[in-house]
Amino acid sequence: MMEDMILELLKSKNKACSVEEISRFLNLRDIQQRQELLTVLTNLESNYKVYRTNKDNFMLFENSKLKLGRLIVHKKGFGFVDIEGNIDVFVAPGNMNNAIHDDQVIVEIISQKGIDLEGRILKIVERNLKQMVGEFYYKAGIGYIDLDNENVKINVQIDPSKTMGAVNGHKVLVKITDQLKDNNYRGEVIKVLGHKNDPGVDILSIVHKYGLNDEFSSEVMNQVNLIPNEIDQSNISARRDLRNAEIFTIDGDDAKDLDDAVSLKILPNGNQLLGVHIADVSYYVKKGTPIDLEAYDRGTSVYLADRVIPMLPHKLSNGICSLNGGVDRFTLSCDMEIDAEGNIVKYDIYESVINSKKRMTYNLVNDVLEDKLTPEGYEPFIETLNKMQVLAKILRDNKERRGMIDFNIDEAKIVVDDKGKAIDIVLRERGTGEKLIEDFMIVANETVATHIFFMELPFIYRIHGEPNAQKIEKFLNYVSLLGYKVDGKVKDVHPKTMQKILESLADKKEFLILSRLLLRSMQKAVYDKTNIGHYGLASKYYTHFTSPIRRYPDTTVHRLLRTYMIENKIDNQTISFWDQELPALTLHSSQKERDSVECEREVDDMKKAEYMMQHIGEEFDGMVTSVLSFGMFVELPNLIEGLVRIEELNVNKNDRYFFDETTFSIRSPKNPRGFRLGDTVHVQVKNASKEARTIDFIVPALLTTEDKTKSK
Repeated sequence: MMEDMILELLKSKNKACSVEEISRFLNLRDIQQRQELLTVLTNLESNYKVYRTNKDNFMLFENSKLKLGRLIVHKKGFGFVDIEGNIDVFVAPGNMNNAIHDDQVIVEIISQKGIDLEGRILKIVERNLKQMVGEFYYKAGIGYIDLDNENVKINVQIDPSKTMGAVNGHKVLVKITDQLKDNNYRGEVIKVLGHKNDPGVDILSIVHKYGLNDEFSSEVMNQVNLIPNEIDQSNISARRDLRNAEIFTIDGDDAKDLDDAVSLKILPNGNQLLGVHIADVSYYVKKGTPIDLEAYDRGTSVYLADRVIPMLPHKLSNGICSLNGGVDRFTLSCDMEIDAEGNIVKYDIYESVINSKKRMTYNLVNDVLEDKLTPEGYEPFIETLNKMQVLAKILRDNKERRGMIDFNIDEAKIVVDDKGKAIDIVLRERGTGEKLIEDFMIVANETVATHIFFMELPFIYRIHGEPNAQKIEKFLNYVSLLGYKVDGKVKDVHPKTMQKILESLADKKEFLILSRLLLRSMQKAVYDKTNIGHYGLASKYYTHFTSPIRRYPDTTVHRLLRTYMIENKIDNQTISFWDQELPALTLHSSQKERDSVECEREVDDMKKAEYMMQHIGEEFDGMVTSVLSFGMFVELPNLIEGLVRIEELNVNKNDRYFFDETTFSIRSPKNPRGFRLGDTVHVQVKNASKEARTIDFIVPALLTTEDKTKSK
């Protein structure tokens, strides 16, 4: 109570207040009350809710020039403090104050130019040196670790009795035990991943770098072994029996964890009844059990080039929870009656049991919907699939009318051989079938979120805040430098404005690049107990309900639906419990999602570099995707990106290239237009490093005959 009153006072004053001022406002008169005030202020300071000035006055931490965030260090020595809310603060090498990569720090803002912030590290709040991955080696009889993460500038010496038999060249997982002096630490090997040249160890090293666990504990597996392989027949009577209904799944060819199934009926009034049936994971994963605690810790399944690090053990994810064809499975269903304009006029959410009539794939569904083919075994479902295609278009048109933004971002797919080596990089297909399921899942997520929102109960929302107007202005200024004029007012950041900007750029050769740049100007979508809507989808109420096998927030959403709607537990004790439980859960889930995305991205970068190591000396056509002071990045049609360093352009002593920040180009006296965003460039692969995750290009047209001979 006192904590809330203090925070409210500091918020209303919007300035630093003395202890005496706060005491008067709270009308504290005796010594005991004032002592409690000092204790509360100290706790608020420790939790970084308030900031104590040099004069011992107090102000809201968020209103000070200080920010709390995670330090991300570049290998060149500078860094950025990543702050919640899509804010980055640049930190020069001289302002690090001994902070290292991944430290949680307090940074003071020392300058601001537009939306660009610069700061200096004042305090290291937490050092996250818990587990590190690196290559083991002996030097003068002492074991050391060459860390994989070159951004972490520390030296790690291994306790001689705790090497676990590691030898030179082994990739190991190391636990940091204590600090010796400055940036010198002592550690112990807790797991030998294998020799660095062994198949699969490359990805395994990245997995452990991000703290992801590729094995389940014996405690978890002992509980898993108690779960039956078939559904409990005695529970069927308590559910709506949909086993005779035409329900099927549509997933990727290699998918094994099938979360969702769909059905469709045309009603007598002309409306359509869409059924979205989701695996009832929370029936098997009870809160507080070893399986649940492990799923919470993992947060999400991680999909890598040649493997999946699952959130749940395979007996659940590929077995009893997966909606495999021809077997009975427990589900939570959301039936939605949809009118001709794509509006939900009625819905029902309930426990069910289904028997999927067909395990369909996106590729074959696309054959049906795009090429009007009839794959073997699909004959009974052609009519329903065609009706679903019509409904999906109605739903998508509805979302576009309200302002949904489709960035149309391509993704690369890494093709590997049986030893995990990258043998091809191709574009990932996103056809009619993929979009159809996406549209159906979005409308189910919205329906569930809307229902609970109006019940005014604690819940998990998937939120996406409005972008910073200054970031959008910066993007539009950049677009204008390319000679394009776009529709949209900077102060109007409604989703429809972003939609119009993308539409006005759709026919430009740089569209895919500009679409990505605009996306980077947006905030990140996160999980939160407080609903602010989902900006990108132009949705007032949104959650994640449709993937409980692979996302812990979805499992929790199911658990809340069961608690509120099926068990009818909406008493004060239940509400109070979830009010306290959800803030930490949503914060943790958002962080685990970020970790998984970064892990997937790093694996992709490594495999792309590995693939290009086989193509050194070969030439390709690509597009300039960014121009920086040190060079330009060129992207090939399969989304492989390499760097052309500015020094590699300066092969002619009489014609020196330089970065022109006024035009965002790299040009020279003899080439005044130079290289700009969106230019098509013919490049040659000079080098590629799997270990460094880098690819280097050169522009052969600039080379002399002698240089070309040397490059080959």
